[in-house]
Amino acid sequence: MPSAPGGPRLLLRRLREIMAEPVGAQDRLDKIVVLIAANMVAEVCSVYVLRGDGVLELFATEGLKREAVHLTTMRAGEGLVGLIASTAEPLALSDAQSHPSFSYKPETGEEIYHGFLGVPLLRAGNTLGVLVVQNRTHRIYTEEEIEALEITAMVLAELVATGELQALAPVETGSALRRPVSQRGVSLSDGVGLGHVVLHEPRVVVKNLIAENIDAELERLEEAIAEVRASIDELIERGDVAHHGEHREVLETFRMFAHDQGWLRRMREAVTSGLTAEAAVERVQSDNRARMLRQTDPYLRERLHDLDDLANRMLHRLVGRDMVAERTSLPDNAILVARSMGPAALLDYDRSRLRGIVLEEGGPTSHIAIVARALGLPAVGEVANATSLADPGDAMIVDGSVGDVQIRPNSDVEAAYAEKARLRARRQEQYRKLRDLPSVTKDDVAIKLQLNAGLLVDLPHLAETGAEGVGLFRTELQFMVAERMPTASEQQALYSAAFAEAGDLPITFRTLDIGGDKILPYMQSIEEENPALGWRAIRIGLDRPGLLRMQLRALLKAAAGRPLKIMFPMIATCDEFIRAKEIVEREKAHLSRHGHVLPSDLELGAMLEVPSLLFQIREICAVADFISVGSNDLMQFLFAIDRENRRVANRFDPLSVPMLRALRLVADEAQKGGCKATVCGEIGGRPLEAMALIALGFRSLSMSPASLGPVKAMLLELNAGQVASLIHEELEHAGSGDSLRPLLTRFAESHGIPI
Repeated sequence: MPSAPGGPRLLLRRLREIMAEPVGAQDRLDKIVVLIAANMVAEVCSVYVLRGDGVLELFATEGLKREAVHLTTMRAGEGLVGLIASTAEPLALSDAQSHPSFSYKPETGEEIYHGFLGVPLLRAGNTLGVLVVQNRTHRIYTEEEIEALEITAMVLAELVATGELQALAPVETGSALRRPVSQRGVSLSDGVGLGHVVLHEPRVVVKNLIAENIDAELERLEEAIAEVRASIDELIERGDVAHHGEHREVLETFRMFAHDQGWLRRMREAVTSGLTAEAAVERVQSDNRARMLRQTDPYLRERLHDLDDLANRMLHRLVGRDMVAERTSLPDNAILVARSMGPAALLDYDRSRLRGIVLEEGGPTSHIAIVARALGLPAVGEVANATSLADPGDAMIVDGSVGDVQIRPNSDVEAAYAEKARLRARRQEQYRKLRDLPSVTKDDVAIKLQLNAGLLVDLPHLAETGAEGVGLFRTELQFMVAERMPTASEQQALYSAAFAEAGDLPITFRTLDIGGDKILPYMQSIEEENPALGWRAIRIGLDRPGLLRMQLRALLKAAAGRPLKIMFPMIATCDEFIRAKEIVEREKAHLSRHGHVLPSDLELGAMLEVPSLLFQIREICAVADFISVGSNDLMQFLFAIDRENRRVANRFDPLSVPMLRALRLVADEAQKGGCKATVCGEIGGRPLEAMALIALGFRSLSMSPASLGPVKAMLLELNAGQVASLIHEELEHAGSGDSLRPLLTRFAESHGIPI
């Protein structure tokens, strides 16, 4: 059995020499295929490059007819070469022509060859082409030969990635690495952003592939393995991972992979074959990524993220770089791309230079989405493989309105989105012209429009939008962006600053709403089967009254002679609200005894999110000064749907009959009991849903800053009495139709109401 003379080490050394020669791209590639054929004792060596249009083109060959170069093409999936490109797996055959995928290309003259070995050119798991060797004999290729050719293919993949071969491809196609990519994710924050990619955790681009000293590289690899293991052990043992934004179970998974013998063996073998330590890590992870991206099992695909993170840690250790981007040197028009990130990390960036955010994880109700909306940044989440598809500096477009992401868009697409951005800017200018108009319907029904906020960066929107106050101030965001529990004085300082920023406008502060999906990294997490139904919000406050008392005292002291509105989240029974109210009274008495100035007026309200409170609605209206509907959670609990589960999150419509009847009950009973009622959930910020809420009797809505303009434009054209008659009639006599959305849409369109 013939074998590669000198093995992969000699081949890699010779490749390094050719790569350093001052020759053109085609000459370099021609020399490389001759070298590989000789080293592999093969009569044919060919390189196929995947173009931007998805076509594989023969770029160089030794053994086949030279006139076939740049003439022979095939689609991904066509022939043996296309099969390798689509599966990203090597293929070794003793008789290629007997394989069902064999495709005869007469211009190549390959009909005389039987032995066939092909491997994909992989970079970051993406297929850039295929490398093939062939023999006339019915040759069986050994695992060592397959391994040698795969290592050689990695070097060739870097040659493709550098763009040196770009000039050899048709101008209109280019290489696959630079082709435009369109991805659909989930909208996190509305808006359109055009800019260039900045990776939150920059990838290490491995430039030094071929080892000078194998023993030294093995030693570097072992040191990096030991350092990564030690750092993970330290994080777990310390129990304080707030700065890294990672939870313990993630680190435990890292630790498991860091001790996986198969993964470590493959990296060591790659170094032994002649690669540098970082090239070995990159090569093994690229193989893992290529295989796992083609898996349909969600568990296996999730493990890809764990392996990616671990490989990134290894690479950063090997090159001595920090895992996080240098945020002080953020370029203009930056689109931030990350697997996931916390709100604290986002707030570290220069927001004046950011134009959008793209995440592989993160849903519409995630913490990062809330902060992105507060900052007015277009954001899209759940974009598969985003951090590998995009390279730093790539042009990118983020369309937060529909969840689309365009990577390296062509000029036509870029022009279309630029026009969309201009149209949006003109529309926003039109909304700004409505800022000083009273929020009154055509039939003189006054509607109070307020903002949802949670950070000081939200509050300048009060003046920009003409909002009448803050209907929901999420106090937990201060806790989420901090690396430790905020002290009482720090909390008081934030609330005092919020009062100062709001001026004479009212602010409704919601007490700490943590638990469920809002786990503070510096607090011990509790494993629960159903976190959304578990120990969270007011339940934590009543069980740990010290935490609630500290926050209430900070709020009372910050108000100091001003009116103060406080509401408690996730109230399930009247008793919970009464117990919380008693704690407030005790804190007032304490501050009064110690000479502190109390609020000039104090209103206490309940968040209506739990359906059980619908059956105590009269009682809660009798003891609370106001109620505020948290429509996100109310709908989740009403329909028993996990709003983070994409399979069911959109299964039910907030304009469905059950939801609207529940909301009507709240509005009616609040009016009868003289209790003010507002809606601070997301439905209040959508024009059509807001129209329905007004029809049901709600006169105060709170929403994101970007939503206020569209909602105000809607209500200025609305006759509230007309839509109220329509919706009440429909709710009384609703048939089997589940949603009133079509009916309300037709009403809006026929009456010229912008929705």
